Amino acid sequence: MELAGKVALVTGASTGIGRETARTLAAEGVKLALVARRGDLLRTLQQDIEKAGAAASVVIEKDLTAPGAHTEVRDAVLEKFGCIDILVNNAGGSRPLPVDAPEEAWEEAISLNFTAVRRLTHAFLPAMMERRNGRIINITGTSEPRGLNAAYSAKAAVYAWAKGLSREIGQFAITINSLAPGRIISEQIVNRINPGDANRDQFARDNIPLGYFGEPQDMAYAVLFLASPRARYITGEILHIDGGMRRHAF
Repeated sequence: MELAGKVALVTGASTGIGRETARTLAAEGVKLALVARRGDLLRTLQQDIEKAGAAASVVIEKDLTAPGAHTEVRDAVLEKFGCIDILVNNAGGSRPLPVDAPEEAWEEAISLNFTAVRRLTHAFLPAMMERRNGRIINITGTSEPRGLNAAYSAKAAVYAWAKGLSREIGQFAITINSLAPGRIISEQIVNRINPGDANRDQFARDNIPLGYFGEPQDMAYAVLFLASPRARYITGEILHIDGGMRRHAF
């Protein structure tokens, strides 16, 4: 995929989609910065990919919603590698809320799922613009809410922001795209959203044309393509990785 030697930052890399994305990029010779709140899981990932002969990596244990986190992460990556080529904004989480949810709950959800993404991206943009190269890939979510969920609103904000930003940064050969996962096996799917094999089997039969839940690799392969030079003419787009679950025709 012509990515050997490139530098990538993957947020939310401790489990699930982020972890598998890191493994997939590492297998292509990409140098990695791994960011998440659970440093122990990041360190086991770092050990695994380096044992497999992957390029150098760095672990950054950080809550991206903390004040100043975006600049601290940027500085750590640029100090280690001197540049960045690929930014994978994967950190986030579902936040179903009741109608009378307190303001703090909404603020937390928007901070995690939109504001942290925006801040981190804008922190790295000058480095990408200077080198006239960059790939920004946002892992987002459904555009068909089944109920009130603050993460849906935040992800919609990501779509609008990314589309607008694509108009500004295209002249620097920087692309920005969003990948919307359907039911991908992860901690929150297994533990909270669709617990139990029977539950998942029934949901897949009723809602997913392909008939099964996706695996993190299904997302990772899409990230790999969008990160590569082969996706140079794709920007400002939303790609659904959901086995056909989305019902909109457009």
